[in-house]
Amino acid sequence: MTLAEESFTTVFSAALQGQPCQVVGLGEQAEALPVARWALDADDSDHEMLALCTGPTLDIGCGPGRMTAALAARGHQVLGIDVVHEAVGQTLSRGVSAVRVDVFDDLPGEGSWQTALLADGNVGIGGDPVALLRRVRQLLGADGRAVVEVAGPGVAAVSAWATLEAGGLRSRPFRWAVLGVDDLPLVARRSGFARPRLHSLPAVGGERWVAVLHPHR
Repeated sequence: MTLAEESFTTVFSAALQGQPCQVVGLGEQAEALPVARWALDADDSDHEMLALCTGPTLDIGCGPGRMTAALAARGHQVLGIDVVHEAVGQTLSRGVSAVRVDVFDDLPGEGSWQTALLADGNVGIGGDPVALLRRVRQLLGADGRAVVEVAGPGVAAVSAWATLEAGGLRSRPFRWAVLGVDDLPLVARRSGFARPRLHSLPAVGGERWVAVLHPHR
């Protein structure tokens, strides 16, 4: 069956509204996206990651807002950003701030955020982690940090054209990347960050790998 082709935002909106979703093109097999989990409240593993955030925090690619809301509950000034209208709406419905904007566009508080959060593989946004992390550096204040979730050891770096499928729809191709622990130090250095401080966090079904990056002084 040939799926109708739509924008990324239309297909991801369908996923956020409860349609099963998979991403195609980042590996040999299609991979189911855990959108239903992202729509829940933050779990213990999420909170361990959020404990690495300090001060005013920008949640990049906030999705349905579980991390944004949990940061606010922890006392942070926080703003979620996403390019998908449905994601921003769901984040706002949690009673926290969010705007529909691309991370590479002009953003509130440029150069003053204390933490930029890239959870759930969002370091892959745009298909070029170096370009994304260089942009993140511009968003941070002098004492800022990036808290970045990456894939585990042994996962090769990938930059590819991918598509989403959900609710009988297929997205037009978009650039996305996968970045793992092994390639992170080189990517961090090329982006202007010091060597990452890596944290292995317990999670349901395995481990999550999170790095804290500080800009080179």
